[in-house]
Amino acid sequence: MPRIYFLTHPQVVIDPAVPVPRWPLSELGRRRALLFAERLADGAVTAVWSSREQKALDGGAIIAQRLGVQHRIDPELGENDRSATGYIAPPEFWQVVAEFFGKPDESVRGWETARHAQDRIVTAMRRLARDEPTRGDIVVVAHGGVGELLMAHLQGVAIGLQDKPQHAGGGCWIEIDKDSFGLLAGWTNVPDE
Repeated sequence: MPRIYFLTHPQVVIDPAVPVPRWPLSELGRRRALLFAERLADGAVTAVWSSREQKALDGGAIIAQRLGVQHRIDPELGENDRSATGYIAPPEFWQVVAEFFGKPDESVRGWETARHAQDRIVTAMRRLARDEPTRGDIVVVAHGGVGELLMAHLQGVAIGLQDKPQHAGGGCWIEIDKDSFGLLAGWTNVPDE
């Protein structure tokens, strides 16, 4: 049974002076991406996809190189569009995120709505499941926010009621049946070391 591993990128270098989509993985994030790849090294992964945001590109490249497969980019795998605000420091950021999930049909501070981001990520993931030419397992390296929206869809629950990744630094994955697009395994954390 071919599957999709949807991985949220691990830790990044946070720099308020740099646009968020250009933040790279930190050294710990890079190590955790490699640990994830090691876990799949003897498996059936035939393709790696990522969003075009630097942190996802970094993770996708590390995994693809370790597994010896092609890394492709799909911009529809990107995080919810938060360009209207740019960087917001915690704890305010987490308050805005809660509002984003709590009001899925409203734009919070000019952000893409949760409903729109969910439709986008689900459509992109279904397209990859259907059209990826290599026909084996797929790794998708993307983002926590859209990962939670995807999880809500897979669990058949309202946005905001989905299971959430437990690792604060990202680097969590779910497993999806590629043929039925059903959830096979909930959030699992990549180890820190």
